[in-house]
Amino acid sequence: MAGHTVAVLATLDTKGREAQYLREQIERLGDKALVVDTGVVGNPAAKADVTRQEVAEAGGASLVKLLANPTREIAAPVMAEGASRIVTRLAAAGKVHGIVALGGSQGTTLATQVMRALPYGFPKVMVSTMASGNVRPWVDIKDVTMMFSVTDILGLNPVMGKILANAAGAVCGMAGVEMSLRRGDRPLVGVTTVGITTQGAMKAIQVLEAAGYETIVFHAIGPGGRAMEQMMKEAIIDAVLDYSTIEVSNEMYHALLAGGEERLTTAGKLGIPQVICPGAIEVLVFNEPETVPEKYRGRTLIRHSPQITDVRLNREEMAEVGREVARRLQFTRDEAVFMIPTAGYDSYAVRGQGFYDPDADAAFVGELRSGLPRSIQLIERDTHIEDPAFATEAVQRLIALMEKGGQGAPRRPA
Repeated sequence: MAGHTVAVLATLDTKGREAQYLREQIERLGDKALVVDTGVVGNPAAKADVTRQEVAEAGGASLVKLLANPTREIAAPVMAEGASRIVTRLAAAGKVHGIVALGGSQGTTLATQVMRALPYGFPKVMVSTMASGNVRPWVDIKDVTMMFSVTDILGLNPVMGKILANAAGAVCGMAGVEMSLRRGDRPLVGVTTVGITTQGAMKAIQVLEAAGYETIVFHAIGPGGRAMEQMMKEAIIDAVLDYSTIEVSNEMYHALLAGGEERLTTAGKLGIPQVICPGAIEVLVFNEPETVPEKYRGRTLIRHSPQITDVRLNREEMAEVGREVARRLQFTRDEAVFMIPTAGYDSYAVRGQGFYDPDADAAFVGELRSGLPRSIQLIERDTHIEDPAFATEAVQRLIALMEKGGQGAPRRPA
């Protein structure tokens, strides 16, 4: 279905010809382009539908002031904020149905800030010279499609022309998809897991879906947990089975799977039903063995993969993790449950495996117990986290919390 409007974000002082070409390609496909000028330093080389004056004002500054000291360092934050406000407002009103941008390092930084302000499911395509490397700083936890420009975005050579035409086709195709991201009839439950808790999580998912719930699973490797919490804020997720909280300890000790300072706080603040488990919370994740910090080198290391090396936290560190988890959960005012499998928090930590250390785990539980708010019930079970019975009970307790809050699953037709 044609007839959609696509926002084209570009600095028209440096990317005017290319933005105009992108407009033409979008219009050739039967859609409308809305060109938003985020440039400041030079004069626009193409016509904008949303001028740089309008963008600057929406960002809280006048263009005249920005031009008095025309540096990208000063202008970029203003223009990013202004473009974000304009495009998100148009998207919410149904007047823009997708966004495409083109740029180098600075243009990519600005444009993807705008894209990350848009909701999940909204089409986002970034044509960038930076897309062949680590794109995490620009994608972060949003569904931004990165397209490598191959050449610098400076001139309409045959390669650049084809890539921009492909980008137009991609964003117009996305904008024409009839399916929208909308809540279904069944409550949606977020579940976190990592590889060494997967069997338990799979059983939990099976039990949840058999009871009439829909699940959305997040790989708890940093962006996963953060994306889950963002979806809580966007009212996409109704309840949480936080099976793997490894991102908290990795944040504390600066390891790879760091989940940010907000991790484990959002459900409590929003009053979302939650059952929490300490899945893999004793594990720090690094790359190859030589990347493991010196202070951990004398410990048992487990090679999870050729590129991933795991380290086990000791008793003192686990006690610190217990205190930190309790601190983050202080925001929880509604009823919640924290379930502890005392025989192992993942497949590496059960008896006979390299990370088995019940003394360290007990130190974690001791500090957690003394610091948890009264709203959270602490339950210990003499089993490991991948035991089907443990996973089943965790789900049953979450369902009970949901039903108590009026969020139970609908009855299925006979």
